[in-house]
Amino acid sequence: MLRQALHRFGQKLVRRRKLEQPVAETASASKLSTLDLVALGVDYTLGAGVYFLAGEVASNQAGPAIVICFLVASLSCVLAGLCYAEFSARVPYSGSAYLYTYVTMGELWAFITGWNFIISYVAGTASVALAWTLAFDYLIGNQLFQARGSVLLHVPQILLEYTDFFAMGLVLLLTGILALRDWQSILVTKLVTLVSFLVLSFFIISGFIKGDLHNWKLTEEDYVKAGLNGTSSLGPLGYGGFVPFGFPGILRGAATCFYAFIGFNNIVTRVEEAQNPERSIPMGIVISVFICSLIYFGVSAALTLMVPYYQIHRGIPLPEAFLHIDWKLASYVVVTGGLFTVFTTILNDIFSTHQMISVMAKDGLLFHVLARTHTSKDIPVMAIVVSGIMAAIMILLFELIDLVDFMLVGILLTHSLVATCVLILRYQPERKNGGNEAQVQEENGGNEAQVREENGGNEAQVWEENGGNEAQVQEENGPEAEKLTLQALFFPGSPTPTPLSGRVVYVCSSLLALLLTLLCLVLAHWPVVVLLLVLITGLTGVIWRQPQNSTRLPFKVPALPLLPLLSIFVNVCLMMQLATGTWLRFGVCILSGFALYFGYGIQHKMTKMSALDLQPHRLANPISLN
Repeated sequence: MLRQALHRFGQKLVRRRKLEQPVAETASASKLSTLDLVALGVDYTLGAGVYFLAGEVASNQAGPAIVICFLVASLSCVLAGLCYAEFSARVPYSGSAYLYTYVTMGELWAFITGWNFIISYVAGTASVALAWTLAFDYLIGNQLFQARGSVLLHVPQILLEYTDFFAMGLVLLLTGILALRDWQSILVTKLVTLVSFLVLSFFIISGFIKGDLHNWKLTEEDYVKAGLNGTSSLGPLGYGGFVPFGFPGILRGAATCFYAFIGFNNIVTRVEEAQNPERSIPMGIVISVFICSLIYFGVSAALTLMVPYYQIHRGIPLPEAFLHIDWKLASYVVVTGGLFTVFTTILNDIFSTHQMISVMAKDGLLFHVLARTHTSKDIPVMAIVVSGIMAAIMILLFELIDLVDFMLVGILLTHSLVATCVLILRYQPERKNGGNEAQVQEENGGNEAQVREENGGNEAQVWEENGGNEAQVQEENGPEAEKLTLQALFFPGSPTPTPLSGRVVYVCSSLLALLLTLLCLVLAHWPVVVLLLVLITGLTGVIWRQPQNSTRLPFKVPALPLLPLLSIFVNVCLMMQLATGTWLRFGVCILSGFALYFGYGIQHKMTKMSALDLQPHRLANPISLN
């Protein structure tokens, strides 16, 4: 009895979403083209990362080598973007990595992914609000800081250091606006993107004109002449040259710079509004990442050429760089451009957060009340209010750099899960159930109950009894199960994926993710590194020898299984650079999510495995891994 209960409980954790739903064309007042999606990605990406974090990374993490940090971060983003692009070509539904993980790895991992998304974007909302406050305060002559100091004169020092009531009020105000009306204006997004592009281009050109290449070759003598250090030890200033903080500084800076490259997630959440999601989503992701990589490289190079890295302002570096070269008017132009750009980023963050909360609530993994709409425009008011309150609380508790690191953990972990999903899904067999479910439904007059009855009874009951594991059903009802042998690992007998080869890839991918994590932890111990590399190479060879799914897609990740594994490795390396305190805070949030899932979500999960409330568009290549 206990064994059966544990078995049913385990099956609930790994039940997967079924995506072979009837596909209906839905009329939409506005369809997003590829250009619109690129504008959305660029607008979101060119936000607080380029206007504010560049100073933090250059001044005390990487120095002039910040240009390398942005290149490493862009590499990680490109690899993750390719994985997202393949999934968006396969599954043109909203839901982002949450839905992708649900399809491939099961309900528990889907909840973890969705919960990571929520807490990461809540932290993103809080961090961007704080960054906007810094820019606004600079524009009005630091009046907010002075006023806050007088108001909080008798408040404990910890509140004085970590509280920004203005940023909290801004978030709550925008939350109220979004709760009253849906903020959706692609025209405004395009205009803001154009303004930001022009402002940053002006900064790049100015930096290359007024910059001094000697700032990339600073020595100890330069510090002494500047009166910053009169001893042989440079301490927090680094050790001069192009890489003053060494290779560890580059890795730490790259982890922070990755915050600047998360805009393509905003593209994936707009799948349902795209004109041709199978093609425009992958193109929008790749193009926006490429454009932003060029801009970030140019801005960071211009900044470190204009100002010695140890003199770069850590809060608002771009306007202060113009003050350094006595271009005061230009500094106001840059800070004004940053205000408009970051303002739209806050709105996009709140939009993405409440959309994820609403989707998970409709699935039953979060409280159903969060999915309710209370206006004629179907705005999920409760989801918006909850996301805004969570962001306001984070503003009260954390500083800007802490929020950035907090967001990075969740995003990098999510990207690693998506790369693992792509690796697994490519090697899974196609479902053999007599054709497309949509076609079956059409032939039977659209009567879903009749379809379920003809296919052997209640689909929800079959799902619950078998835990959503179609491979198990096929194994029990199909031909004799395949046998796993050492030869079959490297020389599978079938040219097409089978349930056995799919399970082999699933297990090997999970082991590879674990081994890559261990590799990042022990890179300094060469004997262990060699052993791990041998194991990683062997498992990669096993996956490479398995047959791939031959389904035709508009876009596929090239060089499988190497690129997804490289994406996981880079993401884990960047995560390892974050502080212990960040991991502790993140762990607390994950534990609270587990309490919510096991206390509510696992019991209230909807048993009807359809893409209900996701409003699917054209699904040219339906997939199912139930």
